[in-house]
Amino acid sequence: METIELIALTMGVGWASGINLYAVIMMLGILSMTGNMELPQQMEIVQNPLVLGTASIMFLVEFLVDKVPGVDTAWDAIHTFIRIPAGAMLASSAIGDVTPAVEFAALLTGGGLAATSHTIKAGSRAVINTSPEPMSNWIASITEDFAVVAGLYAALNHPVGFLIFLVLFILFAIWIIPKIWRGIKKIYAIIKGFFSSSKTTGEKTIES
Repeated sequence: METIELIALTMGVGWASGINLYAVIMMLGILSMTGNMELPQQMEIVQNPLVLGTASIMFLVEFLVDKVPGVDTAWDAIHTFIRIPAGAMLASSAIGDVTPAVEFAALLTGGGLAATSHTIKAGSRAVINTSPEPMSNWIASITEDFAVVAGLYAALNHPVGFLIFLVLFILFAIWIIPKIWRGIKKIYAIIKGFFSSSKTTGEKTIES
């Protein structure tokens, strides 16, 4: 791979891992096994049948869980500790045989991008869960899966275009993350107020 392609792949796997780690591993593993792409040696583990099979099963589980309001947020919370370090490791592996300094820079970049995309995904889904109808979860979930596949395809086949998209994504993240955070704080305040009022009502009932 040329330098621009390696950079795009490195950043691509980091960004996509924050949204759906198992789809990333499954897609790269299948492409490598079928001879449609050549992975750096450090990354060839994703085509191992055990790794690929496990990722495929977990992708199916996430595909189902990710569409259940409330359960998807719990799943995202757990995967905060999985997607981000895994995204960092995949990015570091994707950069290939380089100096330790470059490898560490790729690790930081991949982890940072995974953390950013994961934050937007998890935060926006928590806000969406306040909607009474379930279709918004389905639409968001399918859109995220499509974005992962399309993003990785672009990183592999149109690296310059993907890097331009990534710059726009980072600008979007700077704008949207504070808004998501404010939305989550409002939800927390509403839940806290509900339990506080329930507690007060219960105490009055006992006193009377």
